[in-house]
Amino acid sequence: MPRYRAIVAYDGSDFLGFQIQSKHGVERHRTVQGELIKAVNQMGKNPVERIKVVGSSRTDTGVHANGQVIHFDLPFDIPGESVRKGLNTILPRDILIKKVDQVSEDFHARFSSHSKRYYYRVSTQDYVDPFKRRYTGHFHWHLDPERIKQALPDLIGEQDFTTFAASGNQTTTNIRTITRADLEVKEAEQELVFTFEGNAFLYNQIRIMVGVLLEIGTGRRPVDAIPALIAAKDREQARYTAPAAGLYLDEVAYNVD
Repeated sequence: MPRYRAIVAYDGSDFLGFQIQSKHGVERHRTVQGELIKAVNQMGKNPVERIKVVGSSRTDTGVHANGQVIHFDLPFDIPGESVRKGLNTILPRDILIKKVDQVSEDFHARFSSHSKRYYYRVSTQDYVDPFKRRYTGHFHWHLDPERIKQALPDLIGEQDFTTFAASGNQTTTNIRTITRADLEVKEAEQELVFTFEGNAFLYNQIRIMVGVLLEIGTGRRPVDAIPALIAAKDREQARYTAPAAGLYLDEVAYNVD
């Protein structure tokens, strides 16, 4: 069976995250993976839904994606572009297949990746904008972006990010490597946009990091707070988690195409 890789975009507002939530084989809540499984199996003419869809990242409830990557095997060999068009006619409007190509049978959307890039949008308007509320985190307190920019380099490198992992984290190690941590100030849009890239991220890690950085921006924490937080390895030291609505999985990178 040929293996296909697809790049997927979705508005996560009305999904209980990416990963399917099922009991006795019945999906309990609407998820991105659940909708993709239905569409792939309909295309594969498999009514019992035996074709699996594997994602690169288990984005949480309300989190969005521009570049989620999935893989699946189909019982026939057709061009990737035909698969893309076919799936997009089946899927709901809050999911879009951006690209599909055939890959080797040993490709795995999750385990073959070597880095992931996320961005986080913060609206700094006085009040919640009804047209942004599902797509940004809102933070109306006065911020000094320069304080945040000074603190960002302290996140770079291979470190134990236990302080920045939510209680539902189930990984065997909390050591992760961050290679990029940037902030862009969009004055016209009244937004801050954080970009983070690394080999992998812990459960809610980016949202907790953003929370700490916003507190640094207000002066509630010192600019050099992050090294001490990392050394503490204590989730209680960083309790504020930025809202899910502002987080986007932007790109997943692989060693080979």
